[in-house]
Amino acid sequence: MSLMVLSLSADAYKNYTVGESKGWFDIQERPSVNYQKWADSKSFSLGDFLIFNTDSNHSVVQTYDYKTYKSCDYNNNEDNSTREWSAAKPSATSPVPVSVKVPLVKEGSNYFFSGNYDGEQCKFGQHFMINVTHGQGLPSPDEDDETAPGPGQSSQSGDDDEVAPDTIVPANFDHPKDIESDDDDSLVKGRKNSSCIAKYNLVCLVFMGFLASFF
Repeated sequence: MSLMVLSLSADAYKNYTVGESKGWFDIQERPSVNYQKWADSKSFSLGDFLIFNTDSNHSVVQTYDYKTYKSCDYNNNEDNSTREWSAAKPSATSPVPVSVKVPLVKEGSNYFFSGNYDGEQCKFGQHFMINVTHGQGLPSPDEDDETAPGPGQSSQSGDDDEVAPDTIVPANFDHPKDIESDDDDSLVKGRKNSSCIAKYNLVCLVFMGFLASFF
């Protein structure tokens, strides 16, 4: 009797720590940072999270509008394409540590920068852009869960006329799931569950083959 090995695999959502150990700061404070180089070495998909480890003197602004990104200024943004994820009050004497967790909920170009001090930090290297692919899509909400539209779902991405597809975001999708480490190898429980299922199926097949040898 030949045994068929079932291959079960599932892409897992990932948590990316921006800048890794260097954190999220401008080049005046961390001269060696290069966030675009860091971002270019990664692959981002819907459902992933970006984790910004910084302090209250640096903010996290996410936009889908290229012009806003290039200007390092979101104050004149009139649509729903831009969001400031951290708004802690800057302090020249006693800044406090801040960790900002940003979900990726829209395909296409996503732009990030620090909006503090009239865009000065952004102009000094605290910015980057990424392309978000569909991947496995956003987590499916439970039947009883409410859903909410993703931020800026009707806005433009980049400097052209393309509009990214609308997204529906689970209401409880507001923080990374099952963070195991600070790097991009942090995975959610999906991979663990898939591994357990695969092992269970393999054991069942072996047991069936053992029984078949008696007949």
